[in-house]
Amino acid sequence: MQDSAPFTVRGRLVDIESGRIVPSAVRVENGRIVAITDAADTGEGYLLPGFIDAHVHVESSMLVPSEFARLAVLHGTVATISDPHEIANVLGEEGVEFMIANGKQVPFHFYFGAPSCVPATVFETAGARMDSASVGRLLERPEVLYLSEMMDFPGVLNGDAEVLRKIAHAQRHGKPVDGHAPGLHGEAATRYIAAGISTDHECFTAEEARFKLEHGMIVQVREGSAAKNFDALIDLLHDWSHRMMLCSDDKHPDGLVEGHINHLCARAVRRGIDVFKVLRAACLNPIDHYGLPIGRLRVGDPADFIVVRDLEGFHVHRTYIDGRLVSEEGRSRIDRVAVGAPNNFHCSPKTTSDFRLPAQSADLLCIEALDGQLITRKQWLPPTVSDGTCIADTAKDLLKIAVVNRYADAPPAIGWITGTGLKRGAIAGSVAHDSHNIVAIGTNDTDLCAAINLVIEHRGGISLADGDRASVLPLPVAGIMSDADAWTVADAYAALDREAKALGSTLSAPYMTLSFMALLVIPHIKLSDRGLFDGDAFRLIGL
Repeated sequence: MQDSAPFTVRGRLVDIESGRIVPSAVRVENGRIVAITDAADTGEGYLLPGFIDAHVHVESSMLVPSEFARLAVLHGTVATISDPHEIANVLGEEGVEFMIANGKQVPFHFYFGAPSCVPATVFETAGARMDSASVGRLLERPEVLYLSEMMDFPGVLNGDAEVLRKIAHAQRHGKPVDGHAPGLHGEAATRYIAAGISTDHECFTAEEARFKLEHGMIVQVREGSAAKNFDALIDLLHDWSHRMMLCSDDKHPDGLVEGHINHLCARAVRRGIDVFKVLRAACLNPIDHYGLPIGRLRVGDPADFIVVRDLEGFHVHRTYIDGRLVSEEGRSRIDRVAVGAPNNFHCSPKTTSDFRLPAQSADLLCIEALDGQLITRKQWLPPTVSDGTCIADTAKDLLKIAVVNRYADAPPAIGWITGTGLKRGAIAGSVAHDSHNIVAIGTNDTDLCAAINLVIEHRGGISLADGDRASVLPLPVAGIMSDADAWTVADAYAALDREAKALGSTLSAPYMTLSFMALLVIPHIKLSDRGLFDGDAFRLIGL
């Protein structure tokens, strides 16, 4: 992509700070805005600063950063606050380096954090470990702007020395510390905030979010492919527009094709929230909080701005980044770049017998998956027994869940799950937060094993097995991202999503929900490669 010659864009300029809309001509030279003058011609639409996703794991799109950018610019996104802890759990600092290097190859603003919790807990097997020294090294880099979400809130509250050293590194460099404290309230929340934690994207009730806002936190309203907290939180924007941001956290590729932060803006405006407050949260607050060198649509700023058709639907005509036209009328102008495929995958195929569980008479402790939420509930269901083993029973939505260590050969951890609705077959994936072992759900052991072996065969991917039918989307980059074109990945993912729903899954995003069933830092009950985990007691427990 070549730098453009000087140009002028005319439209209704939305001045978010003053709350005014002024017909203007914006002159751009050498990637910067050199003049903004009044204009009688109102042009094609409204001129806005670009949208910023205030908290996202790019890896969860299954796209490398360069391909993520090619899609995101279509929706007016010019920057992300990106936590690379997914790839860090697989490859450590090498993984973070890969994300930074790949992101630099395209005209898009990726701002990465230093992952604070790799591994997320001591109750799972990850591919790497990042101590305070490695976190400190990353924070010295100018490309790393913050300490990524501090998921170990028990460590903060209990004064864990290693946790506090990581926070101290960020503070010494004058860089913010992102938070992660779902459900934390009262005195524990105030102590967590007092340790220097500045944001939280995990609030799932307005009461929780309001408490954190009142005690000095910035709340990031999350609406991703699995976790959907927008409806519960967005009305707080009426009164807290200076202390809120919008984010996706985790966005699967088919969802990114449809929209991004622009869709959240449209939903907020439809709820009657003042458009200037919405745009402050979507465009300006991340710049202020993280100190981003991004243009705010002012003279002298980098020319990072967008042209939208209206201020209701936020349909994006054009996106400019550093004065380059990177998208126009639904077509990305960012070229593909060569992608390497670093990985860390070292387990052998499994056999059906690996997933058998002996019969028992006591009720089974099950993970209850909740559509649109990362949290789960504990539920007890009576077992179904056949030939001396406990088996899945679709009639009562009792399915088997397994987590397989991808980094070494080890027996799989096996448990029970309800709430997915699956009636046939099995689904599996190595996108499994945060350690990215293989997680799978099945209605029978044969399909469960087959789906897992498909992932192992491709050294990463998401898969489906149903008798003689099998499908897989390979993810050779760290076992969590594709090296293919963004639209190809989105189409393949959408096809697998449809297949999973055809097997009976009632979840709006079956593979996204699956990917969080091993995320131990989200209550209330999950499964790691080492066994069933009680998120309230924060310990491994028996089945």
